[in-house]
Amino acid sequence: MSVTQAYLAALRFLTRERGLSIALAIASGAIGIVQMIEPVLFGLVVDALSRGGNAWPAIVTWAVLGLVGILASVLVAVAADRLAHRQRLAAMHAAFERAITLPISYHADRGTGSVIRTIVAGADALFGTWLSVFREQCTAVIAIVVLTPVAFWMEWRLALLLVALATLYAVLNVVAVRRTSGGQANVEHHHMEVSRRVGDALTNVSIVQSYGRLTRETRALRGVMDDLLVAQYPVLTWWAVLTVLTRAASTITMVAIFAVGALLAATGEVTVGEIVSFVGFAGLLIAKLDALTSFVSRVLLQAPTIRSLFELLDAPSPIVDVANAPPLSIPRGEIRYDGVTLRYGDGQQGVFDLDFVVPAGATVALVGPTGAGKTTTVALLQRLRDPDAGQILIDGQPINAVSLASLRHAMAVVFQDSGIFNRSIAENIGIGRPDASEDDIAAAAAQAEASEFIATKPNGMAFVVGERGAALSGGERQRVAIARAILKDAPILILDEATSALDTATEATIKRALDRVRAGRTTIVIAHRLSTVADADVILVMDRGRIVERGQFDDLVSQGGLFARLVAEGSLIKPRETD
Repeated sequence: MSVTQAYLAALRFLTRERGLSIALAIASGAIGIVQMIEPVLFGLVVDALSRGGNAWPAIVTWAVLGLVGILASVLVAVAADRLAHRQRLAAMHAAFERAITLPISYHADRGTGSVIRTIVAGADALFGTWLSVFREQCTAVIAIVVLTPVAFWMEWRLALLLVALATLYAVLNVVAVRRTSGGQANVEHHHMEVSRRVGDALTNVSIVQSYGRLTRETRALRGVMDDLLVAQYPVLTWWAVLTVLTRAASTITMVAIFAVGALLAATGEVTVGEIVSFVGFAGLLIAKLDALTSFVSRVLLQAPTIRSLFELLDAPSPIVDVANAPPLSIPRGEIRYDGVTLRYGDGQQGVFDLDFVVPAGATVALVGPTGAGKTTTVALLQRLRDPDAGQILIDGQPINAVSLASLRHAMAVVFQDSGIFNRSIAENIGIGRPDASEDDIAAAAAQAEASEFIATKPNGMAFVVGERGAALSGGERQRVAIARAILKDAPILILDEATSALDTATEATIKRALDRVRAGRTTIVIAHRLSTVADADVILVMDRGRIVERGQFDDLVSQGGLFARLVAEGSLIKPRETD
């Protein structure tokens, strides 16, 4: 996306409030005309006073127009500020909404810090652009456009000095833009790298502290920042040189107007008032050209940031609903994989020719070595990816033919990383069903065996658990996640390594809770601990993306295949007998 395309997209964003935007642009233009008239009235007053004439009509007109201009400027400033704030938040909301729909691979490639910078910095840049356009730039452009013919009408020789000044400003800006456009894109790249590095370190702050990497991480960030400064300095230098040159041109022009005006006045070709008017024109033109120059420099500096925001907004999602997709209907809950294949790139990673059925209400466990394709198999069911071949059906309905929202609404997922937000326990559980009552949330917590530990926390359900649930133990986080799944009451349950990181005692508690949530639901379990798969109706053993064995626990052990080998090697731990 080019700079022009990025800013055209920024203008199109304002179509949500098209009427107000047009009204503000017109009002700003009118203010520019008023500002241009003031130097003319100033000159008339000077001429009237110098000739002993009646200056009051010009003075009164000047006073009225000045007051109207001030009032209009205040109203435009307030309305523009509010419009820009509303649209800034709208842009942030739209970017956030888009970001959370994009696949995990998008966020993995860019990093959380970089995506956050894109949203926040991009929206801030749009805010500054919109506010400047309505408050200053419309006024500046109209004032310059109207000033030029009026100046030539009054005295063409003095007007030529103003044209020369404007031309010099334009040429200098073009040179600065050409010299800095590529450099600023590089600057934004380094800004993204700084944000990515900061986000990466803060996300893993426990590792940074545990491994004593405080100094190394700080030094590495300083190195990235130094690279940013190296890229930034040349850009800033060019715009500083531009400022010096334009200020020098402004001073020379002002002196030239007085000099030429003095010569013309000596021959009676201009009046003192007209010279005063042209001095006012020059001051107005310099102010407006400075505003435009500052705006152009800001536009160029922020263009990569705004471009990144719109690239996020336009990022294609590989998973989309078909037109008029109906909602998923689940009278029973049978899941069928029919010749499903997904290949990552050109390699041999992925899943291949998956054919199996999970009967309604049954539990199927997926086991196998790391990289066997278990997580990919489940991701396909959630439509986090679409297969290259084959299809997945739920109660006979291809999942790519129903609405994505209804598909995911029909599933509850408990991950190994329980996914806890920095919010209260009640809010974390309530994610499962936003309209749930306090009693519903409490009941779900009780079924997940979470009520006892919740009662020990300050403020109970209102206890804020910290980022990623840092104020909770691993078992407590898992029980909150299970309560969330219970509250959702979805007909399909996915358990992705839900107990692999827990100690034996905690695992027993979690298993009881999971057994409750599994009751009556079609369940797919991914696990390395056999305590969570031993009771499965069917165990599917995967290796290199294919199902190589299937059956129940004892049958698979007796076959002496991969499953038996995993058990023998200790990769899978057989559960202890319990009463």
